[in-house]
Amino acid sequence: MFENKKVVIWDLDNTLYRITPEIADMLDETMAVALVEDLHVPLELADCKALVKESYKQYRDGGEYFYQNYNISPKDLSFYYNKRNPVHMIEPYQNLALKLKQIPLEQYVFTASNRQASERILKRIGLYEMFKDRFFSVEDFGVYKKNENADVYHQYCQKIGYQPTECIFVDDSYSNLEFAKETGMTTIRIYYQNNSASDKEYIDAAFKGVEQCIEALIDATKKEAV
Repeated sequence: MFENKKVVIWDLDNTLYRITPEIADMLDETMAVALVEDLHVPLELADCKALVKESYKQYRDGGEYFYQNYNISPKDLSFYYNKRNPVHMIEPYQNLALKLKQIPLEQYVFTASNRQASERILKRIGLYEMFKDRFFSVEDFGVYKKNENADVYHQYCQKIGYQPTECIFVDDSYSNLEFAKETGMTTIRIYYQNNSASDKEYIDAAFKGVEQCIEALIDATKKEAV
């Protein structure tokens, strides 16, 4: 499965760190505050937060309901939401950089967070020095989602100078993996409960948490070297 691969591309949020239920709730509230206070959506904060949660359940995007019904710009919501992102709540994995460096492949990050928030997150989880020239936001490609079509994944591969078939893409989101698979990437899903979704045709492998994934990649590349 991982034979002849040259690159691992990591998602950031809920992949290289865990979005706990507490953080998820705070992120929903952060988006609601950005919508109400910064973008002046005429709702009470509690009602807006409930709609953010419902939008995420339906569209895998907490902002989609507001793009459709309140004419909110994805660019504007991304700016205000990421500006308020509660990065301080993140609990980093111990020694994650050391573990990642044992994978003998080129490594990059591709995230839906904007560059400013991504930099803050990478510093918080101890990976900024490793990825400081190797992380890209969807906004670098003129979009604000990773789950609309496969084009952004083609653009990403062109940016880093590799063919999709040379890349392993790791993400926690089904929809992101579906479009990555369309390009020819090998796909890995990170999961946390018992919902691996490994039966989906566009998911090549699934691992419970990033540390299990890293161990599998190290083991696979060692076997290939032998």
